[in-house]
Amino acid sequence: MNAAMTTTAFTLDGYRIVKTFGVVRGIIVRSRSIFGTIGAGLQTLIGGNITILSNLCERTRQDALDQMLEHARALGANAVIGLRYDATEIMDGVTEVLCYGTAVLVEPSSA
Repeated sequence: MNAAMTTTAFTLDGYRIVKTFGVVRGIIVRSRSIFGTIGAGLQTLIGGNITILSNLCERTRQDALDQMLEHARALGANAVIGLRYDATEIMDGVTEVLCYGTAVLVEPSSA
């Protein structure tokens, strides 16, 4: 399954849903390293984009998405609709990122 077969909508243009498998999710819990915290602190002195934290957030979201797609594949799905992300700070410097959606089996709709 590739990213083109995921959507935040509840339909996938050009396809019809033939089976719904239910909710799938990917959960990643990450903390900043001491070096990342120091580096991010130094970047805040300069201002602008805090690239160390931006890169960490992007990697974390991608890992959660990949985990969710693997969960969908294991159920036999070839698409995920209603895709969403959520994040919760569990403790200082530790964040959970959740990626979830509905796993479905789709086939091209007839014209």
